[in-house]
Amino acid sequence: MHPSDTAKYLNRAQAKAPSLRDKRLHPHSMRHSTAVYLLKSGIDLSTISQWLEHASLNTTNRYATIDIDMKREALARVESPKTAPMTSWRTDATILEWLEAL
Repeated sequence: MHPSDTAKYLNRAQAKAPSLRDKRLHPHSMRHSTAVYLLKSGIDLSTISQWLEHASLNTTNRYATIDIDMKREALARVESPKTAPMTSWRTDATILEWLEAL
């Protein structure tokens, strides 16, 4: 992105969000914000990585590690694993037979 484009978009953003007037924004800030927005919108990391032309998916993965809200949402969607009740070895005939055979 050309620096004059950056200034143009920054001016537009500041008009809509005056709190941005005191912020130092760079082209990377916009790139980073876009990547996080795409990630929050459900776009997979591989697609975002290709769009940003990252050489490695690990570079794009950094965006996934920064957002605590996304982590909370992911944890809320996870169900506890279903486990079968443990049976005592004392009532398992096959184990008792094996032990008696020793």
